[in-house]
Amino acid sequence: MDIQWTQLPQIKALHVYGPSRQKTAGIVYDSRDVQNQYAFFCIIGEETDGHLYIDEAVQNGATTIVGSDKSILESYASSHSQLTFVLVNDSREALAYTALEFHHFASDKLFKVGVTGTNGKTTVATYVRNLLNLLGLPCGMLGTNGIFTSNEVLHIKKSTPTTPMSSDVQAIFSELIKRGDKAASMEVSSIALDQHRVSGFEFDVAIHTNISEEHMEYHKTFDHYKMCKLRLFTQAKASVVNLDDAGMSKDIIDAVQGPLLTYSCNVDSNADLIWTNIQHHLEGMSFDLVFEGKIYPINVPIYGEYNVGNLVSAIGAALFANVSLKEIINALPQMQQVDGRFQVIHGPENRKIVLDYAHTPVALDAIMRAVKKLPHNRLVTMIAGIGIRDFAKMPKMAKTAEGKADVLVVTVDHPGFNDPWDVVDAVLKGFTEPYLQEVMTAPSRHEGVLKALEASQPGDIVLLTSGCINGSQIVKGEYIPHSDEDIIRDYFYNTKLSV
Repeated sequence: MDIQWTQLPQIKALHVYGPSRQKTAGIVYDSRDVQNQYAFFCIIGEETDGHLYIDEAVQNGATTIVGSDKSILESYASSHSQLTFVLVNDSREALAYTALEFHHFASDKLFKVGVTGTNGKTTVATYVRNLLNLLGLPCGMLGTNGIFTSNEVLHIKKSTPTTPMSSDVQAIFSELIKRGDKAASMEVSSIALDQHRVSGFEFDVAIHTNISEEHMEYHKTFDHYKMCKLRLFTQAKASVVNLDDAGMSKDIIDAVQGPLLTYSCNVDSNADLIWTNIQHHLEGMSFDLVFEGKIYPINVPIYGEYNVGNLVSAIGAALFANVSLKEIINALPQMQQVDGRFQVIHGPENRKIVLDYAHTPVALDAIMRAVKKLPHNRLVTMIAGIGIRDFAKMPKMAKTAEGKADVLVVTVDHPGFNDPWDVVDAVLKGFTEPYLQEVMTAPSRHEGVLKALEASQPGDIVLLTSGCINGSQIVKGEYIPHSDEDIIRDYFYNTKLSV
């Protein structure tokens, strides 16, 4: 498409050097992806600066360069008069608005549900997708577990672990529309909100799960973390808010202008959606849902009491999609487990292996308490320090898990450029001495999973926690393929296990 760079007011161009109009075949932020007649956006990240790759972008065929460093752009413009150089205050924001134009405002053609919170984003986003699909509103999903249409995985390279970059978001929306989808559910992280990855469009529904300290390596302060999350609700038509979360619910309610549904497990909360009387079964859970003064019995094939709240938030989103509660309740028995979120795998000799990528102290405490409600002899739990995250959080993981399992295996997820043993040692600092239970260590997730399985006995639960991202481990900048399920299958006689 032809882009007239001086006539896109939302991009806020401070100056355009060279031709103001360029035929633009693609928009990218990685110089390695540039092809002929592409626009390259110089994104300044935590580890690199896109302005350093302008030469490579030009050599690869870029005809437009968008950046925020005036002196660098002027230098290149003086020697490349046929190219366009666009000076902006914020290249990330400019990328978001350019992506809207380039993809013909694809986001406006979908019913969009954004989910934010410290814990539960993946589960809720998946529940929303699954529920809307069951209700006849074909829904894709963008999140930690991958990119999906309403009925299949999209094999698209993910630009970030949780919320894709803005140009990728709009490209994915366009692809969903081509595949016939009518809705999109997506995880929206605090960092994504701060970096304009979802700027320029309005969500139909924003869902709040909870808030606790996380990503301090990026945000530095809890107030900044919360402020970033609040932005989602100011760019949404309607909101679903967890009243049981004292950390943020009141701030959201005070900030939003549009329709609001609240949810809670407290019968005295006056929430719009209240759940009570949870019962656990081998095939899942049952509970009562209170809505508009009536009680509705619910049966779902999912596990974990905290997942009832996650499910109820998805019900709230479905209500905002103008679906009746009766239709929703009829669909709930067909809901599916979420990969890596209280995912129960039945192993030999009555073992249960539970995958739950809880990677914060709050989430770890919740899953360890929840699994104990399943019948078992002993509990073997694997916890991890995440090398690409805040080291100050690592001892808190040990402190949270201590005394709640018979055996604890301490390992590392995504060591990044750190020595794995440095990460493991940081976690171990959170234990008291002597240890309250047997503690084992492993310098990789693969070895950690094997040690946990080896430590298990007939009738035990093996709980594998922490943050495996995109089916891989991040080691020195490389994404190394990893699958807990493959390791489990290979360990137990290399046969497929029942799920």
